[in-house]
Amino acid sequence: MDFITRMGENLWSAASYAGPFLFVLCLVVFIHELGHFLVGRWCGVKVNSFSIGFGPEIIGFFDKHGTRWKISAIPLGGYVKFHGDLNVASATDFAAAGQMSDEEKRISFPHKAIWQRALIVAAGPIANFILAVVLFAGLSMVQGRVIVDPYVGGVIPGTAAERAGFQAGDKILRIDGAPIVNFESLQRLVSASPDITMKVVVMRGPSEVTLSVTPELKEIKSRLGVARIGQLGLRGSTDPAYARIEKFGPLRALSYGVNETWFVIERTLSYLGKLIIGRESADQLSGLPRIVQASGEVTKAGGFGALLGLTALMSVSIGLLNLFPIPMLDGGHLVFYAYEWAFKRPLSERKQEIAFRFGFALVIGLMVFATWNDIMHFVSL
Repeated sequence: MDFITRMGENLWSAASYAGPFLFVLCLVVFIHELGHFLVGRWCGVKVNSFSIGFGPEIIGFFDKHGTRWKISAIPLGGYVKFHGDLNVASATDFAAAGQMSDEEKRISFPHKAIWQRALIVAAGPIANFILAVVLFAGLSMVQGRVIVDPYVGGVIPGTAAERAGFQAGDKILRIDGAPIVNFESLQRLVSASPDITMKVVVMRGPSEVTLSVTPELKEIKSRLGVARIGQLGLRGSTDPAYARIEKFGPLRALSYGVNETWFVIERTLSYLGKLIIGRESADQLSGLPRIVQASGEVTKAGGFGALLGLTALMSVSIGLLNLFPIPMLDGGHLVFYAYEWAFKRPLSERKQEIAFRFGFALVIGLMVFATWNDIMHFVSL
């Protein structure tokens, strides 16, 4: 009986992680592929299949336009296969394209104008960004945001803030000329600027005071990984007069959603840039195991609203990843179309085949590397 009980507990624990993960992944993938699908249909391209997942079909149906909608066995992505595509990576079937009748050419993807193909391909990542904006905006309207005014509640001894001369009661006005509207904006700016000297203007009593401070690089370890951020050593004020929960109206929520989506894009690109020049470590790249863990942990800690916030983050990440100029990804296709537009001819079939193989190997290599990072992370816990 104890064995059965433990088995039941283990299955329930696994489901508590797998369920949120599948929700996040399926929603993000569905919206991404829906972007391709809708713009493809708008451009008059026949869609042969729309799949959530890869591999053998589990369940599916045909719609009135002849598109096979299906759920497949391997839930690690999805695809839209247009008429004229060779495979799920949307490589062109050159042999079939050359033998198409005029009627088939009218509805095939390879025979559409360059701008139409580019728009169809770009629609997937754009749909991901739109999803993120909608989720961020919706959460700010329904749950609201905790707004803490940028007053210093305390200064931690021995930190950069103490050495720079910050005092409890200071109100942060500007950092390097950028206005600070709340304590969160202060934290974000500082965390992204380790070892960079800043000019901080504070209101102290009736006067403005300018302080020079350099955030210290700190490693913050958690069950989800290691974050390397800048820290000053300031505590926010705990005075209830300076903290409140605000539920945004539609226009302010939309603005907030756009700003949050751009913030994630900006931070991701900044990390990748620093990674290339050696100022960041690649051990922060995570794969499916840590995403599964994050989905479960976030749901347990913050409920469905927190899971939607994670979905917004994942949607931005998937959209941005797909825009990288790697053959097999959307960005790689856009590079091919740019070449075709510039040289008035498509890249040769042989070169495209080589590029797709290289892209496939690169993507698999990145997945293996990220998974290895996850394994080493779990081992170190």
